[in-house]
Amino acid sequence: MDTVKQVDLARFMGDWYVVANIPTFVEKGAHNAVESYALNADGTIATTFTFNKDAFDGPQKVYHPKGFVLDTSTNARWGMQFIWPIKADYRIVYLDPDYQLTVIGRAKRDYVWVMARQPEFSEAELQRMRDFISSIGYDATKLERVPQQTGSAPAETGEQSPDS
Repeated sequence: MDTVKQVDLARFMGDWYVVANIPTFVEKGAHNAVESYALNADGTIATTFTFNKDAFDGPQKVYHPKGFVLDTSTNARWGMQFIWPIKADYRIVYLDPDYQLTVIGRAKRDYVWVMARQPEFSEAELQRMRDFISSIGYDATKLERVPQQTGSAPAETGEQSPDS
């Protein structure tokens, strides 16, 4: 699976709203899902993934996987470690020039994430992303919109994932 040609890691850091995905079992029913990245001094990427389970007012879940840039020539292929020593495949396969919209894929084409800097996402844009993921070999009928409440902001709680 091809990745984008180059990712400026500093520009990629920050909050990304998960607006659509083919969800993992952990993400099923997620509302207000936000993935936040921060570049560590050692080159790894501190990641915080938050969402409310099953409803906008559902319990908040927080996970802290660590990202590892595996292809430093492009910065577009990472390993994402939720549980040591496994580093899940994480590929930046689409990134708009303004760093406002991205698609993260996996070589197995089992999971995919469409993320944007803002929670608002039009149906036309969602269809454009559905067409894109179909063009790279995904079953786009499995893509689900992730409910986002406008005005919601990422919130850090003390809850940790089991492997933190």
